Amino acid sequence: MCAEYATFGLAPAMRAGGVLNDGGYQVHRDFVDFIVDGRPLLFQLSDLDAVSPLASDVPPAIFTAQVRSLLLESPAPLPGGRYVVYGCPECEDLACGAVTAVIQSDGEDFIWRDFAWQTGEHADLELNGYHGIGPFRFRGAEYRTALGALLNGSAPDPRRRVLLIGARVAVLAKLAAALRTIGVGADIAHDADGVPADELRGYGAVAFGHAAGEQERAAVRRAFERAGVPVAHVDGLAPIVPLLVAQIEHALDRSPADRRRLTRLTAADGGADVEVTSACRVTLTAYRIDRLSRTHTHEIFDGVLEAGRHRVALDAKAVRGRSFVVARTAGSVLVAAVNP
Repeated sequence: MCAEYATFGLAPAMRAGGVLNDGGYQVHRDFVDFIVDGRPLLFQLSDLDAVSPLASDVPPAIFTAQVRSLLLESPAPLPGGRYVVYGCPECEDLACGAVTAVIQSDGEDFIWRDFAWQTGEHADLELNGYHGIGPFRFRGAEYRTALGALLNGSAPDPRRRVLLIGARVAVLAKLAAALRTIGVGADIAHDADGVPADELRGYGAVAFGHAAGEQERAAVRRAFERAGVPVAHVDGLAPIVPLLVAQIEHALDRSPADRRRLTRLTAADGGADVEVTSACRVTLTAYRIDRLSRTHTHEIFDGVLEAGRHRVALDAKAVRGRSFVVARTAGSVLVAAVNP
């Protein structure tokens, strides 16, 4: 089979969880994505909300089985030598739809071909094939090395726990409940004094409430530094739970910055400037706190944007006073304060 060689690699990726405006939730998922010719394969599949089978929250035995399957050390799970490449992030049920491909060996090489959207036992390439994507031929040594590293304890550590520091217990309790609902563990504390280093290593981020003083923040930072634990720090912008969840989700994103879809968000002069690296669905939501400390939420934009920079007009009523904008794609989220 003829196909030019493509490079193969792996990189940590995230399906951003969040609190939705309709009262629902979107589950947080950490996974390992496939990097083909230096670019996430997921980005080539239009606007797709999905995760690879190499999710870090599955049991170790299942994770290992998925890796060995991609190495062709076990039979294909679907007819025709097909393997699930990306699946539903909520339930991973084939009935919800999945991207599948034929994976086969050719001498020392590995080939991925005939990509398709599949919802049943058999794929219809004519109707649901991803025409123009692949086939990809990967050098066997590079392919085995990348996947084999996951079997040697090199799988990304998700550290999907957050330490919440602050004085407004009611807000922190609501935030912790929201984070737990989307699959992110959360603990509330006044400080980190006396916490063993092994426990601190379980946190991926520390979020400071708006009322947390500078001395408290500095003490917590020192505690993590003494423990030798690199951790993301989040300064809460406002006591708005969906906004704080978005800030924390951004802090938990460990994917390389140059391999994210959503790379820039600013809001000023009556508009929001958004930059994406590939075509994807983007939602923009504005949050405003009025003089009575009430929160107002406004949907600004929901649509597919092509790669590049875009300016979206902001409704003056939605962003007057103390306001913030959250931009979200399936894989990432950014938050910006609105500058007058």
